[in-house]
Amino acid sequence: MPKDDRAYVGHMLDIARKAVNLLGAKSRIEFDQDEVLLLGLTHLIQTLGEAARKVTPEYQLAHPGIPWKKIIGMRNKVVHDYLDVNPVIVWHVVK
Repeated sequence: MPKDDRAYVGHMLDIARKAVNLLGAKSRIEFDQDEVLLLGLTHLIQTLGEAARKVTPEYQLAHPGIPWKKIIGMRNKVVHDYLDVNPVIVWHVVK
């Protein structure tokens, strides 16, 4: 069964909106003090990157304005180098 790029991209948008809403108007200080928020946002970033990874190369090439490699690279960082995920980068990714 062929991949449905639109479904993956739609999922990416849903996840991105969820992350932005979850962070809301919290300050950096509030963010730094909320481990559950960090864990939740990290998971959403991982999930978003996984969806991006499933998008076909043809679709990615047709939409060069989306930083596919950075999105997928962040997913790889969270999954494979989880002990060294920088909360400041998580903050900036979601902001």
